[in-house]
Amino acid sequence: MINESQVKALLGELEDPYLKQTLATTGAFDSITIKPDKDYVSVKILLGRLGLPEETTLQQTIVAKLKAAGVHAVGVRFAELPADIVEKYAPEVEAEPVYIAIASGKGGVGKSTVSVNLAIALARQGKKVGLIDADIYGFSIPDMMGITEQPVVDGEVLTPVMKFGVQVMSMGFLVEGNQPVIWRGPMLGKALQNFMTQVAWDELDYLLLDLPPGTGDVALDLHQMLPTFKEIIVTTPHATAALVAARAASMALTTDHEILGVVENMSYFESKVTGEREYIFGKGGGERLASELAVELLGQIPLEQPPADIEAAPSVYQADHSTGKMFDEMAKKVIIKTK
Repeated sequence: MINESQVKALLGELEDPYLKQTLATTGAFDSITIKPDKDYVSVKILLGRLGLPEETTLQQTIVAKLKAAGVHAVGVRFAELPADIVEKYAPEVEAEPVYIAIASGKGGVGKSTVSVNLAIALARQGKKVGLIDADIYGFSIPDMMGITEQPVVDGEVLTPVMKFGVQVMSMGFLVEGNQPVIWRGPMLGKALQNFMTQVAWDELDYLLLDLPPGTGDVALDLHQMLPTFKEIIVTTPHATAALVAARAASMALTTDHEILGVVENMSYFESKVTGEREYIFGKGGGERLASELAVELLGQIPLEQPPADIEAAPSVYQADHSTGKMFDEMAKKVIIKTK
Protein backbone atom coordinates (compact mmCIF):
# COMPACT_ATOMS: atom_id res chain seq x y z
CA MET A 1 0.00 0.00 0.00
CA ILE A 2 1.21 3.50 -0.85
CA ASN A 3 2.51 5.67 2.02
CA GLU A 4 2.28 9.41 2.76
CA SER A 5 5.74 10.24 1.36
CA GLN A 6 4.89 8.48 -1.87
CA VAL A 7 1.60 10.37 -2.15
CA LYS A 8 3.43 13.69 -1.78
CA ALA A 9 6.07 12.66 -4.29
CA LEU A 10 3.40 11.53 -6.75
CA LEU A 11 1.27 14.68 -6.51
CA GLY A 12 3.84 17.28 -5.52
CA GLU A 13 4.73 18.26 -9.08
CA LEU A 14 1.12 19.09 -10.00
CA GLU A 15 0.45 22.81 -10.37
CA ASP A 16 -1.81 25.10 -8.40
CA PRO A 17 -4.23 26.51 -11.05
CA TYR A 18 -4.05 30.06 -9.67
CA LEU A 19 -0.55 30.42 -8.26
CA LYS A 20 1.13 28.47 -11.09
CA GLN A 21 3.45 26.87 -8.53
CA THR A 22 3.76 23.16 -7.72
CA LEU A 23 1.79 21.75 -4.81
CA ALA A 24 5.10 20.86 -3.15
CA THR A 25 6.32 24.48 -3.43
CA THR A 26 3.19 25.99 -1.86
CA GLY A 27 2.96 23.35 0.90
CA ALA A 28 -0.49 22.38 -0.35
CA PHE A 29 -0.82 19.05 1.50
CA ASP A 30 -3.04 19.84 4.47
CA SER A 31 -3.82 16.22 5.33
CA ILE A 32 -3.34 12.77 3.86
CA THR A 33 -5.43 9.87 5.19
CA ILE A 34 -4.48 6.30 4.24
CA LYS A 35 -6.65 3.27 5.09
CA PRO A 36 -4.79 0.12 3.97
CA ASP A 37 -7.62 -2.21 4.95
CA LYS A 38 -9.98 -0.44 2.57
CA ASP A 39 -7.31 0.40 -0.03
CA TYR A 40 -8.37 4.04 0.36
CA VAL A 41 -6.46 7.35 0.23
CA SER A 42 -7.96 10.77 1.00
CA VAL A 43 -6.08 14.03 0.41
CA LYS A 44 -6.96 17.58 1.41
CA ILE A 45 -5.21 20.05 -0.88
CA LEU A 46 -4.89 23.78 -0.20
CA LEU A 47 -5.13 26.05 -3.26
CA GLY A 48 -4.49 29.75 -3.90
CA ARG A 49 -8.03 30.30 -5.15
CA LEU A 50 -11.08 28.04 -5.10
CA GLY A 51 -13.66 27.68 -7.84
CA LEU A 52 -11.44 28.11 -10.90
CA PRO A 53 -12.41 25.99 -13.93
CA GLU A 54 -9.05 24.17 -13.72
CA GLU A 55 -9.93 22.87 -10.25
CA THR A 56 -12.00 20.01 -11.72
CA THR A 57 -9.15 19.00 -14.01
CA LEU A 58 -6.73 18.97 -11.07
CA GLN A 59 -9.09 16.78 -9.06
CA GLN A 60 -9.40 14.30 -11.93
CA THR A 61 -5.61 14.24 -12.35
CA ILE A 62 -5.06 13.52 -8.64
CA VAL A 63 -7.55 10.64 -8.72
CA ALA A 64 -6.04 9.22 -11.90
CA LYS A 65 -2.47 9.35 -10.56
CA LEU A 66 -3.34 7.64 -7.27
CA LYS A 67 -5.36 4.95 -9.00
CA ALA A 68 -2.51 4.35 -11.44
CA ALA A 69 -0.31 3.82 -8.37
CA GLY A 70 -2.61 1.02 -7.22
CA VAL A 71 -5.04 2.83 -4.92
CA HIS A 72 -8.58 1.48 -5.28
CA ALA A 73 -10.59 4.38 -3.80
CA VAL A 74 -9.60 8.06 -3.71
CA GLY A 75 -11.08 11.08 -1.95
CA VAL A 76 -10.07 14.64 -2.80
CA ARG A 77 -11.02 17.85 -0.97
CA PHE A 78 -9.86 21.41 -1.60
CA ALA A 79 -9.52 24.37 0.76
CA GLU A 80 -7.77 27.75 0.60
CA LEU A 81 -4.12 28.35 1.41
CA PRO A 82 -3.27 30.87 4.14
CA ALA A 83 -3.27 34.49 2.91
CA ASP A 84 0.47 34.96 3.44
CA ILE A 85 1.26 32.00 1.18
CA VAL A 86 -1.12 33.26 -1.51
CA GLU A 87 0.43 36.74 -1.32
CA LYS A 88 3.91 35.26 -1.62
CA TYR A 89 3.20 33.37 -4.83
CA ALA A 90 0.28 35.30 -6.34
CA PRO A 91 0.85 36.21 -9.99
CA GLU A 92 1.31 39.86 -10.79
CA VAL A 93 -1.88 41.29 -12.22
CA GLU A 94 -1.35 43.77 -15.01
CA ALA A 95 -2.86 47.09 -13.99
CA GLU A 96 -5.73 48.41 -16.07
CA PRO A 97 -4.95 51.61 -17.96
CA VAL A 98 -6.69 54.82 -17.02
CA TYR A 99 -9.37 55.47 -19.65
CA ILE A 100 -9.84 59.14 -20.49
CA ALA A 101 -12.45 60.30 -22.98
CA ILE A 102 -12.03 63.70 -24.62
CA ALA A 103 -15.52 65.08 -25.26
CA SER A 104 -17.25 68.20 -26.51
CA GLY A 105 -20.81 69.30 -27.03
CA LYS A 106 -20.26 70.39 -30.62
CA GLY A 107 -17.81 69.98 -33.46
CA GLY A 108 -15.13 72.45 -34.44
CA VAL A 109 -13.86 73.31 -30.96
CA GLY A 110 -10.53 71.49 -31.34
CA LYS A 111 -11.31 68.33 -29.40
CA SER A 112 -9.11 66.17 -31.61
CA THR A 113 -6.26 68.67 -31.35
CA VAL A 114 -6.48 68.40 -27.57
CA SER A 115 -6.66 64.59 -27.76
CA VAL A 116 -3.57 64.32 -29.96
CA ASN A 117 -1.40 66.77 -28.04
CA LEU A 118 -2.44 65.57 -24.59
CA ALA A 119 -1.62 61.98 -25.60
CA ILE A 120 1.81 63.06 -26.89
CA ALA A 121 2.43 65.17 -23.78
CA LEU A 122 1.61 62.19 -21.53
CA ALA A 123 4.10 60.12 -23.54
CA ARG A 124 6.70 62.86 -23.02
CA GLN A 125 6.14 62.40 -19.27
CA GLY A 126 7.25 58.78 -19.65
CA LYS A 127 3.78 57.24 -19.73
CA LYS A 128 2.68 54.43 -22.06
CA VAL A 129 -0.21 55.94 -23.97
CA GLY A 130 -2.80 54.67 -26.43
CA LEU A 131 -5.11 56.89 -28.48
CA ILE A 132 -8.35 55.74 -30.11
CA ASP A 133 -9.86 57.94 -32.80
CA ALA A 134 -13.43 57.15 -31.71
CA ASP A 135 -14.86 59.96 -33.82
CA ILE A 136 -16.00 57.31 -36.29
CA TYR A 137 -17.69 59.64 -38.78
CA GLY A 138 -15.09 62.41 -38.56
CA PHE A 139 -11.84 60.48 -38.04
CA SER A 140 -8.88 62.80 -38.46
CA ILE A 141 -6.13 61.75 -36.06
CA PRO A 142 -3.92 59.85 -38.57
CA ASP A 143 -3.73 62.96 -40.74
CA MET A 144 -3.24 65.27 -37.76
CA MET A 145 -0.31 63.18 -36.54
CA GLY A 146 1.19 62.64 -39.99
CA ILE A 147 0.64 58.87 -39.89
CA THR A 148 0.99 57.11 -43.22
CA GLU A 149 1.55 53.54 -41.96
CA GLN A 150 -1.16 50.95 -41.47
CA PRO A 151 -1.64 48.72 -38.41
CA VAL A 152 -0.18 45.22 -38.61
CA VAL A 153 -2.86 42.53 -38.88
CA ASP A 154 -2.31 39.15 -37.22
CA GLY A 155 -5.42 37.05 -37.71
CA GLU A 156 -8.21 39.12 -36.15
CA VAL A 157 -5.85 41.18 -33.99
CA LEU A 158 -4.51 44.61 -34.98
CA THR A 159 -1.25 46.11 -33.73
CA PRO A 160 -1.67 49.88 -33.35
CA VAL A 161 0.56 52.33 -35.20
CA MET A 162 3.20 54.02 -33.02
CA LYS A 163 3.87 57.74 -33.56
CA PHE A 164 5.42 60.30 -31.17
CA GLY A 165 5.52 57.58 -28.54
CA VAL A 166 1.73 57.05 -28.75
CA GLN A 167 -0.03 53.86 -29.88
CA VAL A 168 -2.77 54.96 -32.28
CA MET A 169 -5.88 53.22 -33.64
CA SER A 170 -8.37 54.93 -35.92
CA MET A 171 -11.27 54.15 -38.20
CA GLY A 172 -9.17 55.98 -40.76
CA PHE A 173 -6.91 52.91 -40.95
CA LEU A 174 -9.83 50.70 -41.95
CA VAL A 175 -11.34 52.64 -44.86
CA GLU A 176 -9.86 53.38 -48.27
CA GLY A 177 -8.76 56.91 -48.99
CA ASN A 178 -11.06 59.54 -47.53
CA GLN A 179 -14.29 57.61 -47.97
CA PRO A 180 -17.18 58.40 -45.60
CA VAL A 181 -18.37 55.82 -43.09
CA ILE A 182 -22.06 55.22 -43.75
CA TRP A 183 -22.91 53.02 -40.76
CA ARG A 184 -25.69 52.96 -38.23
CA GLY A 185 -25.41 52.90 -34.45
CA PRO A 186 -25.08 49.13 -33.77
CA MET A 187 -22.32 48.76 -36.37
CA LEU A 188 -20.41 51.68 -34.87
CA GLY A 189 -20.69 50.19 -31.41
CA LYS A 190 -19.19 46.95 -32.69
CA ALA A 191 -16.29 48.83 -34.29
CA LEU A 192 -15.53 50.56 -31.00
CA GLN A 193 -15.78 47.30 -29.09
CA ASN A 194 -13.27 45.77 -31.50
CA PHE A 195 -10.90 48.68 -30.87
CA MET A 196 -11.06 47.82 -27.17
CA THR A 197 -10.80 44.03 -27.43
CA GLN A 198 -9.06 43.15 -30.69
CA VAL A 199 -6.15 45.57 -30.65
CA ALA A 200 -2.80 44.47 -29.19
CA TRP A 201 -2.20 47.48 -26.94
CA ASP A 202 1.18 47.30 -25.22
CA GLU A 203 0.97 47.68 -21.40
CA LEU A 204 -0.80 51.03 -21.36
CA ASP A 205 -0.83 53.54 -18.53
CA TYR A 206 -3.43 55.69 -20.30
CA LEU A 207 -5.89 55.05 -23.11
CA LEU A 208 -7.38 58.26 -24.53
CA LEU A 209 -10.53 58.22 -26.63
CA ASP A 210 -11.29 61.09 -28.97
CA LEU A 211 -15.11 61.00 -28.87
CA PRO A 212 -17.39 62.31 -31.58
CA PRO A 213 -19.01 65.62 -30.65
CA GLY A 214 -22.36 65.64 -28.92
CA THR A 215 -24.28 62.94 -27.09
CA GLY A 216 -25.17 60.50 -29.89
CA ASP A 217 -24.91 56.72 -30.30
CA VAL A 218 -21.12 56.44 -30.24
CA ALA A 219 -20.68 58.50 -27.08
CA LEU A 220 -23.51 56.59 -25.39
CA ASP A 221 -22.01 53.22 -26.42
CA LEU A 222 -18.69 54.19 -24.88
CA HIS A 223 -20.31 55.35 -21.67
CA GLN A 224 -21.96 51.93 -21.37
CA MET A 225 -18.92 49.96 -22.57
CA LEU A 226 -16.45 51.53 -20.14
CA PRO A 227 -18.19 52.15 -16.83
CA THR A 228 -15.08 53.56 -15.13
CA PHE A 229 -13.60 56.00 -17.60
CA LYS A 230 -12.85 59.63 -16.84
CA GLU A 231 -13.61 62.59 -19.05
CA ILE A 232 -12.14 65.91 -20.17
CA ILE A 233 -14.54 68.44 -21.68
CA VAL A 234 -13.29 70.73 -24.46
CA THR A 235 -14.94 74.05 -25.22
CA THR A 236 -14.10 77.45 -26.66
CA PRO A 237 -14.47 80.75 -24.75
CA HIS A 238 -17.76 81.43 -26.53
CA ALA A 239 -20.75 81.31 -24.20
CA THR A 240 -22.82 79.15 -26.56
CA ALA A 241 -20.02 76.62 -27.05
CA ALA A 242 -19.66 76.31 -23.29
CA LEU A 243 -23.42 75.87 -22.92
CA VAL A 244 -23.45 73.05 -25.46
CA ALA A 245 -20.34 71.46 -23.90
CA ALA A 246 -22.29 71.26 -20.64
CA ARG A 247 -24.55 68.69 -22.31
CA ALA A 248 -21.61 66.35 -22.88
CA ALA A 249 -20.61 66.87 -19.26
CA SER A 250 -24.17 66.07 -18.17
CA MET A 251 -23.98 62.70 -19.94
CA ALA A 252 -20.77 61.89 -18.08
CA LEU A 253 -22.28 62.84 -14.73
CA THR A 254 -25.53 60.93 -15.26
CA THR A 255 -23.52 57.78 -16.04
CA ASP A 256 -21.32 58.23 -12.94
CA HIS A 257 -18.14 59.09 -14.82
CA GLU A 258 -15.60 61.43 -13.30
CA ILE A 259 -14.87 64.71 -15.07
CA LEU A 260 -11.17 65.50 -14.71
CA GLY A 261 -11.48 69.05 -15.93
CA VAL A 262 -12.21 71.47 -18.75
CA VAL A 263 -9.91 72.59 -21.55
CA GLU A 264 -10.65 75.91 -23.22
CA ASN A 265 -9.34 75.85 -26.78
CA MET A 266 -8.94 78.87 -29.11
CA SER A 267 -8.85 81.03 -25.99
CA TYR A 268 -7.14 83.93 -27.75
CA PHE A 269 -4.99 84.90 -30.71
CA GLU A 270 -1.61 86.39 -29.88
CA SER A 271 0.08 88.59 -32.46
CA LYS A 272 3.64 87.56 -33.23
CA VAL A 273 4.36 91.18 -34.11
CA THR A 274 2.96 93.10 -31.14
CA GLY A 275 2.39 90.32 -28.59
CA GLU A 276 -1.14 91.61 -28.02
CA ARG A 277 -3.94 89.13 -27.45
CA GLU A 278 -7.22 89.25 -29.36
CA TYR A 279 -10.12 87.34 -27.79
CA ILE A 280 -11.76 86.41 -31.08
CA PHE A 281 -14.35 84.05 -29.58
CA GLY A 282 -14.99 86.05 -26.43
CA LYS A 283 -13.79 85.33 -22.93
CA GLY A 284 -14.74 83.25 -19.94
CA GLY A 285 -16.61 80.27 -21.42
CA GLY A 286 -14.16 77.67 -20.13
CA GLU A 287 -13.91 79.27 -16.70
CA ARG A 288 -17.70 79.40 -16.31
CA LEU A 289 -18.11 75.78 -17.41
CA ALA A 290 -15.39 74.57 -15.03
CA SER A 291 -17.02 76.53 -12.22
CA GLU A 292 -20.46 75.06 -12.96
CA LEU A 293 -19.02 71.54 -12.96
CA ALA A 294 -16.84 72.21 -9.89
CA VAL A 295 -13.73 70.99 -11.72
CA GLU A 296 -10.39 72.51 -12.70
CA LEU A 297 -9.79 74.52 -15.85
CA LEU A 298 -6.86 72.42 -17.05
CA GLY A 299 -5.63 74.81 -19.69
CA GLN A 300 -6.38 77.69 -22.06
CA ILE A 301 -4.94 76.94 -25.48
CA PRO A 302 -4.38 79.80 -27.94
CA LEU A 303 -5.64 79.91 -31.50
CA GLU A 304 -2.65 79.21 -33.75
CA GLN A 305 -1.20 76.75 -36.22
CA PRO A 306 1.71 74.55 -35.11
CA PRO A 307 4.91 75.20 -37.05
CA ALA A 308 5.59 72.76 -39.87
CA ASP A 309 7.97 69.96 -38.90
CA ILE A 310 9.88 67.27 -40.75
CA GLU A 311 7.34 64.62 -39.78
CA ALA A 312 4.52 66.49 -41.55
CA ALA A 313 2.24 66.35 -38.53
CA PRO A 314 0.10 69.47 -39.01
CA SER A 315 -1.56 69.44 -35.58
CA VAL A 316 1.28 68.46 -33.25
CA TYR A 317 2.96 70.96 -30.96
CA GLN A 318 6.53 69.93 -30.14
CA ALA A 319 7.96 70.01 -26.60
CA ASP A 320 9.91 73.24 -27.18
CA HIS A 321 6.88 75.14 -28.49
CA SER A 322 5.02 77.42 -26.07
CA THR A 323 1.74 75.58 -26.67
CA GLY A 324 3.51 72.24 -26.43
CA LYS A 325 4.67 73.32 -22.96
CA MET A 326 1.05 74.11 -22.07
CA PHE A 327 0.06 70.56 -22.99
CA ASP A 328 2.97 69.23 -20.92
CA GLU A 329 1.62 71.13 -17.90
CA MET A 330 -1.84 69.77 -18.65
CA ALA A 331 -0.44 66.22 -18.79
CA LYS A 332 1.21 66.69 -15.38
CA LYS A 333 -2.14 67.77 -13.92
CA VAL A 334 -3.86 64.72 -15.43
CA ILE A 335 -1.21 62.40 -13.97
CA ILE A 336 -1.68 63.88 -10.50
CA LYS A 337 -5.48 63.63 -10.75
CA THR A 338 -5.37 59.97 -11.81
CA LYS A 339 -2.84 58.61 -9.32
